[in-house]
Amino acid sequence: MNLADEFLGELNQDLSDTENPMINPEHPLSSVWFTSRWFLLIALLIWLSVIITNGMVDSWGRLANGGENLLIFIDESLWPPDWSVIEPQAYPVCTQPEWLDFTCSTAWIGVVETLKIAFVATIFGMIISLPLSLFAARNLNPWWLSYPSRFILAASRSLPSIIWAIFFVILVGLGPLAGILAMTVYTIGYLGKLQYEAIEGVSRPPLDASNAMGHGWLERSFGVIIPESANGLISQAIFMFEYNFRHGTVIGIVGAGGIGYYINLYLKFLQYDKVIAYLVLIFIVVLLLDLLSIVARSFFTEEGDVTRPPSPWWGIILPSAMIDLLKPK
Repeated sequence: MNLADEFLGELNQDLSDTENPMINPEHPLSSVWFTSRWFLLIALLIWLSVIITNGMVDSWGRLANGGENLLIFIDESLWPPDWSVIEPQAYPVCTQPEWLDFTCSTAWIGVVETLKIAFVATIFGMIISLPLSLFAARNLNPWWLSYPSRFILAASRSLPSIIWAIFFVILVGLGPLAGILAMTVYTIGYLGKLQYEAIEGVSRPPLDASNAMGHGWLERSFGVIIPESANGLISQAIFMFEYNFRHGTVIGIVGAGGIGYYINLYLKFLQYDKVIAYLVLIFIVVLLLDLLSIVARSFFTEEGDVTRPPSPWWGIILPSAMIDLLKPK
């Protein structure tokens, strides 16, 4: 190739780069491309999802009467909820005062037992998953330590909690212990993955400063990594507690204790109005856990990130104007 051909080739390359809106930011079409690329990607994903779904559904005619059937089911079987589930059981006889007789109801007993199972499983799972997630973080450890740790975490979450519940029901029998063990194993894998991803997302400057100061693995982990990612770790733990509570309604179906036992019982007798009452109570508890997450995270966030709730507890729910009216003059 002579010098003329080489010069013409470089000139053509420069012109092509200049005219390419994906390369040259000053090109007229560049702003259009960078603005619309995410919409194009979303449209492509939606189109692909529709194609896949269409290949899996043999007849879309099933949806024709779906809405009408749902309304009939809600009107005849589901609504209104049967709130007798919060009334005390006939047996055993309730010995509580009259204003506490709701604590003898199946709803209260089931919700409290599910909360206990979820709480214990979350605590045990978090205690075990945190060191495993520190080992699994690639910014703290060599590959021969991080990848085996990831394998252990992946193995514990590879099966859903209900499968673990069936296994532990066979192993230790019916009851809350099987539920605690099943949720603990699943929590280790699920929470561990969230934790090591949060740890790997810690910015490099604090780690580099710690390395420059000659800190060891423990000092870097508990002096830099955990404080830097505390907000995420606390949020993940509370989310896992909420997740375990919701899944307690599922594992109870296989005999692992909790409110799921009563839901399964009434499903067998087609008493859907009582089932929807339990589901409404579960929804209320999940909302309360979300408010708890706001309060807990406020103590671990930086100033100006998430404001701490006002001192009266009702300030989490009520607007500030109403709080001012309720304050004593």
